[in-house]
Amino acid sequence: MRQAEVTRNTLETQITVRINLDGSGQSKLHTGIGFFDHMLDQIARHGLIDLDIHCQGDLHIDGHHTVEDVGIALGQAFAQAVGDKKGIRRYGHAYVPLDEALSRVVIDFSGRPGLHMDCKFTAGSIGQLDTQLVFEFFQGFVNHALVSLHIDNLKGHNAHHQCETIFKAFGRTLRAALELDPRSAGVIPSTKGSL
Repeated sequence: MRQAEVTRNTLETQITVRINLDGSGQSKLHTGIGFFDHMLDQIARHGLIDLDIHCQGDLHIDGHHTVEDVGIALGQAFAQAVGDKKGIRRYGHAYVPLDEALSRVVIDFSGRPGLHMDCKFTAGSIGQLDTQLVFEFFQGFVNHALVSLHIDNLKGHNAHHQCETIFKAFGRTLRAALELDPRSAGVIPSTKGSL
């Protein structure tokens, strides 16, 4: 089973993350930021990944440490759960619409961190989530999952829709990249022999 548990404790946040890459999309989420929990649920449901995330953060300051540190801990959990990457498809992509909004997400479980994100949110916050922190979440994830990730919001004028298409597409992209390929069972998908 491709599962992992990560605990990250700092003076700013106390986080526990449990994941099962071969789950059914179940989630138990408590970050203290309702809209952020809603977005994490999109990853679980559309990625068919079981997620259990609990974070006690310094929300009396703002949401920055909570959102960024959840990204870091989630990235660490993915790196552990995917292991040596034998048999995975490695690459994934998805386009997801929601009404007027459309986003594209592309990932490579390359072993090298890199993030390109192009989204001009039309609002500064969605509920209690500062939209600037969406980038910080994905940067934390990328740096610790060691993936190359491209995120483009292609259309949209409602910030809620923009954000939701990104997280749904991210979930779908993870599902595609982490799927075990029966034609490549036990093989690392790289000419280098390692990722």
